[in-house]
Amino acid sequence: MTATTFRVRVYKTEKRKNAKGVITSYRVLWKVGDELWKESFSKAALADAFRSKLVTATREGEAFSTSTGRPVSWDREEPSLGWYTFTLAYADAKWPYASPNHRRGIAETLTDATEALFTSETGAPPREVSRAALRWSYSTRIRDQKEPPTELQEAIRWLDQHTVQLRVFSESGKGATVARAVLDRVSRTKTGDLAAANTANRKRAILNNAMEYAREIGALPVNPLKGVKWTKPRTLTTVDPRAVINIEQARRFLAAVRKCGQRGERMEAFFACMYFAALRPEEVVDLRSEHLVSLPDDGWGEMQLTNAEPRAGSRWTNSGKPRERRALKHRADGETRPVPIHPDLATLLRVHLEKFGTGPEGRVFVGPRGGQMTDRAYLKVFHEARAAAFTPEEAASPLMDVPYALRHAAVSTWLNAGVPGAPGSCMGWPQRGRSASGLRQVHPWPGVGSHAPDLGRYPPLITGTHWERPPVDGR
Repeated sequence: MTATTFRVRVYKTEKRKNAKGVITSYRVLWKVGDELWKESFSKAALADAFRSKLVTATREGEAFSTSTGRPVSWDREEPSLGWYTFTLAYADAKWPYASPNHRRGIAETLTDATEALFTSETGAPPREVSRAALRWSYSTRIRDQKEPPTELQEAIRWLDQHTVQLRVFSESGKGATVARAVLDRVSRTKTGDLAAANTANRKRAILNNAMEYAREIGALPVNPLKGVKWTKPRTLTTVDPRAVINIEQARRFLAAVRKCGQRGERMEAFFACMYFAALRPEEVVDLRSEHLVSLPDDGWGEMQLTNAEPRAGSRWTNSGKPRERRALKHRADGETRPVPIHPDLATLLRVHLEKFGTGPEGRVFVGPRGGQMTDRAYLKVFHEARAAAFTPEEAASPLMDVPYALRHAAVSTWLNAGVPGAPGSCMGWPQRGRSASGLRQVHPWPGVGSHAPDLGRYPPLITGTHWERPPVDGR
């Protein structure tokens, strides 16, 4: 008979570091009787989960084996990985290779899925607290560097102890039911309403990838989602034409931006880059003086984009900052994208640089104090100018309801003007990505209150995008 004891003490997890001070492993220490036991883990989450189970066993008065150092009940149970512990391992596996926004998407999906996999509601923390605890847990960088905030520690312990074991997905007659419940949860919002089709499909794809990871590491024999019939929601593949502004509306909007005080003066060229050059907001934020290849006094110029700085939130970046510089969308690291600069945009950029100069690292657009242009700053000006520029009917409609609609308007104008291979091939600039026909399926004609143009006459239409604005010296 195996000797047992109730004299057990669990110590704080040790962080093991190499000669350079880098954490290499996490070691759980506990004493059974007079003997000290140790177990090392590569990830803090796995160490915390193991330690938590030891602590739970001592609190419940379980006897520990003096020969294995484990609770005797562990020897009787079939080994299985808990859902919460598994999700931490999955998030850790994806972290080094995922973009900050994808990391956030993984966290959102796992948070929703976990809500469908509680084994009990007894002692459950308030919903917002449990969701906050899950979001904190799924940031590998933060979890590896810090202890959980005091207000979340109890919730994290509860989550570890009250989510299903992965083996439940393999149980005959039950696994499919559980899998369908999880699919249903990730297809809905927090309030229980059906989520947008794009959101539901994105989260389902992440959940499917997580289940494939479970199969890969041997935690599940098969992907349980494969046995569930699920109709993929149809997604909208075209831009809502009601959101696309025409030339006259763009002129009104930019004039309104210019009138929004000093903030607006700094952002006139900022928004013009989206409308004239079809830049994404994160590309405008990252625009540097070195990217401006030519800004002629007359005619078209050129910029050469190298990077973008999408905003994901400080929790999901490696640096801990809200934005992280990355490769251009749909392009490899180091790949650039040439972009034509419309004559009006060239004028606006020259005036902007003459008046405000550049910020740190040659940034073209910075805040009044020299800091990075924030979403909060440019969205405030965007909505203020939109309200001032549009009629009450236009303002109440989906017309240019987000800054990204300026890019849609640019691409739509180029395509419907007959520019071959737009958006990147305007006047000979090469384009990689969607074909012109594919782009036409996505981007409508920006002709609110107007007729479709003659596609054979694109030079006059392009010229027609020149804005009627006061002389530069009379600003």
